[in-house]
Amino acid sequence: MRALRIFLIVVVILGVLFVVVDRVAVHFAEGEAAGKLKTTEGLASDPDVSIEGFPFLTQVAGGTLDDVRVGIKDYDASTGTAGRTIRIQDLKADMKGVTFTGDYSSATARTATGSALIPYAELLKNVDTEPTDLGLGFTGRVVGLADGGNGKIKVTLDITVPGVNAHQKVDLVSTVAVKNDSVQVHADNLPKLAGVSLIEDRFRQASDFQQAIDKLPGGIRLDKVEAAADGVEIGVTGSNVRLAG
Repeated sequence: MRALRIFLIVVVILGVLFVVVDRVAVHFAEGEAAGKLKTTEGLASDPDVSIEGFPFLTQVAGGTLDDVRVGIKDYDASTGTAGRTIRIQDLKADMKGVTFTGDYSSATARTATGSALIPYAELLKNVDTEPTDLGLGFTGRVVGLADGGNGKIKVTLDITVPGVNAHQKVDLVSTVAVKNDSVQVHADNLPKLAGVSLIEDRFRQASDFQQAIDKLPGGIRLDKVEAAADGVEIGVTGSNVRLAG
C-alpha cells in the first residue's frame, strides 16, 4: 500500500513538472514568434501571439501547431498610392495548421481567418476631398462618414449650390462591399439638389469611392466588410499565410 502511494505521488509530481515545462516552453515560443512577426511586418510594438492546445510539446514534436492566434493593435496597410497608408485597428487572426522551423525563424499557416476595424476617421482621411464638378454649376465633396445602420454607411456630402454660393449638407445611405482588395462604398439612392436631378455618373464621382487595402500581414486578404458603430469591420482570410521568415 505504501509503495502504491509513493508511485501515485511520483506520477502526480511528474505530471505537474510536465505541465510546468510545457507552459514554460509555450510561453518562450509565443515570445519568439511575436518578436519574429514584429520584425517581419515592421510593427511598432510586439503583437499578441497565443499558441492554443495542450500539450504544446507534443505539437512541437509533430512539427505542426494546431491553432495559433495573433492580435495586432495597429497596422498600417498600403493603399496602393505611394507614401500613403491606412491604419487598421485590432487585427485578430486565427491560424490553423502552423508549420515552423526549429528556431521559430519561419512559420507558415495552412489557413487563416480574422477580423479588424477601419475607423471612419481613418477611411475619410484617405478619401479625395477636393470638390467634384457635379454639373449645372454644382460641386460636391465627402466631408463625413458614419454608421448608417443595418450594415450601411452614412456618407455626408457638402454640396455647393450655384448662383447663391450656398452650401447644402446631404446624407446618403451607402452600401459597403469588397471588390478587388478594396473597400467599395456605393450610394443606394441619389437625391435631387434644389429640385434638380443631376447626371448620375457625375454625382457618383463625388458620392462613391473605393479604398484599396493592400499588403496585409502574411498575405491575408479582404474577404468581407460591414459598417459598424465605430468604423468599417473587415473580415480577412488566407492560405499558406506567412507568420514569420
